[in-house]
Amino acid sequence: MNVLEANPLLETEEPERKPAPTEAAIRRKRRNLLLGGCTTLGALLLALLFLMPLGYGAATALKDKDGVSDPNTPILPVAAETFEYEGKEYDVYSVPMPDGEVRELALIQPGRESSVFIDPEAPGAGPIEWDGRWRTLDKVSGLSPQWGNFAEAWNAIAFLRLTGWTLLYAVSTVIFTVVSSALVAYGFARFRFPGRGILFGLLLATILLPPAVTLVPKYAVFLQMGWVGTYLPLIIPHLFANAFNVFLLRQYFMTIPKELEEAARIDGAGPIRTFVRVIIPQAFPALTAVSLFHFFYAWNDFFEPLLYLAGNRQIVPIGVGLSYFSGVYNSEPHLILAAALLALALPVAIFLVAQRVFVQGIVVTGVDK
Repeated sequence: MNVLEANPLLETEEPERKPAPTEAAIRRKRRNLLLGGCTTLGALLLALLFLMPLGYGAATALKDKDGVSDPNTPILPVAAETFEYEGKEYDVYSVPMPDGEVRELALIQPGRESSVFIDPEAPGAGPIEWDGRWRTLDKVSGLSPQWGNFAEAWNAIAFLRLTGWTLLYAVSTVIFTVVSSALVAYGFARFRFPGRGILFGLLLATILLPPAVTLVPKYAVFLQMGWVGTYLPLIIPHLFANAFNVFLLRQYFMTIPKELEEAARIDGAGPIRTFVRVIIPQAFPALTAVSLFHFFYAWNDFFEPLLYLAGNRQIVPIGVGLSYFSGVYNSEPHLILAAALLALALPVAIFLVAQRVFVQGIVVTGVDK
């Protein structure tokens, strides 16, 4: 007996063939591809448009002083090529030869109707006499970035000192504002107490209060306390939370399942321990976002440090230091832009390292909301 006849389950079946895509499906797929390509191209053009000022600033920071002052120079840092011959440097020109060839030659002896050149590639061949007016020739230019601008700006601005004071200001205020804002936000998100809605509304109303309204009273108070000229007026206020940060963290805390806190309460954890062991790990992306927002704010803060530290220029942060530097070197924009790029390097590096945290969601624990 045939094995296949004895066991029908062993009979082979032809695989099902997928139906051919219809014309409508093909058109829909092409439309989606076209839409995705146009969206990507638009995003790239928008990013390029946004980064154009940064690219122009970087190119200008790599130019020399003559290249910046000359309006006819290209955007990229270029410089005229020279050739050293017999202990002297000579400019290199594009010289048309009688046979129609254009050669790059160094002008060693200019004349009115004829000049003498030397070939940089074969100086041993001797001088080359050329008939014509050398002033009509074009100089040969090449890419010549001036990396020494960054070293000069680094030393002139005392960059390490400015960075140290800026980090002190930024890191200390980040710690204070994140801790205080998280505690206040957790209280508004989880605890029930009389007047909670009114207090939260008043807190949010402070966002609408212009800083100029409180500027003079705050300065008068800090002046009476003897804090002007120190970092105390810039650091101490961040111990008392920030309305914007409280709002962001409260909204994030309200998305965390309450079952996690109830489980911690059953295990004997109090409110503080629950906040530290349960809420903080779950809210790490939001806390990181608030920390980065405030760090960039403190790093770029200019007006308040300028106001409170005006009498002590040795401890100003980098934003104020750049303003002093640009006032002294206002005739050398390439050095100003080089210093600005140096100040920009650390925040950009921190953002690139920490940006992955923004895409992290709440860890799935298996508890249904």
